[in-house]
Parts: sequence; structure tokens; C-alpha cells
Amino acid sequence: MSVVVKESPMDEKAMIAEAERALSDISHVREGVGRVIFGQESVIERTLVALLAGGHALLVGVPGLAKTKLVETLGIVLGLETGRIQFTPDLMPSDILGSEVMEQDENGRRSFRFISGPVFAQLLMADEINRASPRTQSALLQSMQEYHVTVAGQRYDLPSPFHVLATQNPLEQEGTYPLPEAQLDRFLMQIDVLYPELEAERRILVETTGVDQATARNALAAERLKEIQTLIRRMPVPESVVEAILTLVRSTRPGQGNADTDKHVAWGPGPRASQALMLCTRARALYDGRLAPSVDDVRALALPVLQHRMSLTFAARADGMSVGDVVAKRIKEI
Repeated sequence: MSVVVKESPMDEKAMIAEAERALSDISHVREGVGRVIFGQESVIERTLVALLAGGHALLVGVPGLAKTKLVETLGIVLGLETGRIQFTPDLMPSDILGSEVMEQDENGRRSFRFISGPVFAQLLMADEINRASPRTQSALLQSMQEYHVTVAGQRYDLPSPFHVLATQNPLEQEGTYPLPEAQLDRFLMQIDVLYPELEAERRILVETTGVDQATARNALAAERLKEIQTLIRRMPVPESVVEAILTLVRSTRPGQGNADTDKHVAWGPGPRASQALMLCTRARALYDGRLAPSVDDVRALALPVLQHRMSLTFAARADGMSVGDVVAKRIKEI
């Protein structure tokens, strides 16, 4: 994640007017997604927060929880060109990025032409990303971080905006390649997709097994999404929120004077986690209809932003602790 460059503050009236317009657009997006995806309010909120903040998200959950359907719906509602890659162990980098092919014209002259791969989309679904080899995973890493790919020494820029929503099955680990820490850090959030509540599942049964099913409708344009992302970066952040982010992130790193963390955490989140939390709190505030984030936003987003950027010690794992337990303790301190 690049460093956020400070911009000149907007006039207060202009800021309020722009925010109100954005709130109306976000409301239409929420309504559009809610027509197709039932329940999973937390998952929808966090996924949209990640997109509004301009980042990527890792969706972790067992099969059958509508992760693919959510990505397809978001692409339609947000007006984004979508692409999908089913990751398998034999997938090669060229299957993702594209490749050059040799062509011959009518005069017999030969030349190379680049054929783009599925990564050239505004919203890319990387399904079961941990099933690809490290070599293929690293090819996606450059796309997520640098927003361009390099093939045969030639640079090709990706569409704007560009977002990756990857899925991962937390149960089936046979034949998988765990994502390296460097690539996990590129995801703004890790979003755990849990089983739906009873009433939500009841509605799923009734409304998705008949002849007529709800379909997604476009509610936003890609250029408008970029404008909202820029607005979020210009939102003011209270000093109390900045201090809460710094206190929380630094307290989850070993070697910072916290004995509990030193005992349970092998390595903790870096500054990119602080940047991610800052952007996400702004996006969540606007998503909820507020013009500035609060410490409650920090508490709500701490786990999805931090959990994939930390590793526990052997002693902590032997005691049955999870990253969520450690983060929960640190949240209480702010």
C-alpha cells in the first residue's frame, strides 16, 4: 500500500455536500447488494469498506456461503468489469497475466502481439487463491501492489480502479500453498465468512429455489467509485482515532514493552496495517453516514485488518489461543 499523500482540506460546505451525495450513492449500492445476498451484513459491510477504501480483501470461509455470488453481485452493482480465476496447482503466471503470441501478416512479416489475461479486470475474483503455486501467487502480487504487469520486459497497466477479492477455504489444506506473509499483507482486510443466521438461511431457501430469483442491478459507475475513494482519503480524522490506531497496532508487536504480546506474538503488523486501519475507518464512517471516523470504527475493524498480519508463538498456539484472542485483549486497552 502506498503512502497516503496529504491533500489540501476541502471547504466544509463542499465536504458536506460531497459526502451527502456519496451517502446517497452508497445507500443505493447497499440496497442493490441486499436484494441478492441475504444475511451476512457484516461480510457485506467489510467487503464494501475494503472496496471504498481502494483495497483488496481476502474472503475466508467454507464452500457454499455465497462468496462467489457476492463478488459477482458487487461487480454488477458497482459497474465494474469483472474477471474470475479458478486457482489450481497447475496454473501458470501466463494464465493470469497473459502472454505474447507470434503473428504473421500477409507480407510474411512476423511480430508479437500481447493477449491480456483475466487479471485485466476492475474487480478480479481469485477463487481458492492458496491452491496455486508460489510462482503463480507472486505473479498476482505485482498486480495487487503495483497495478501493472510486466510481460517480456514490457509494462502493461491494469484498469482503474483495480481490486482483488480472493477466496480461501480454511478447512481443506491438502494440496494447497499457504500465502506468504508478503502477499497476505497486500490484502487490506481478511474477512471471515461465517454461516448465516436462522432467519437469513430461511429466506435463502424460500427465495433462491424457485423460478423467479432476484437479480443484481447497476447502481454506480466505476468513475463514481473512484471519486468516492478520493473523498474518503480527504475525510478528516480526529486525533483520538489516530492515537487509537497507533496504540492498537504498536501494542500487537513484540518488543514494544507489552509482556503479554511478547509472550504470545511471534511477529506483528507493520506500518501498512496502520495505513489500512486509517483508510478503513474513514470508509466505514462514510458507509454508516458519518463525516469522520470514531474509535468505535477502530475497534470494529481491528480484527479483519490485523489478523492476517500477525503470527502467534508456539506456546500461544499450544495454549489454544487465536489471533482474535490477542487482538481482543489489545482492543480493550484503547
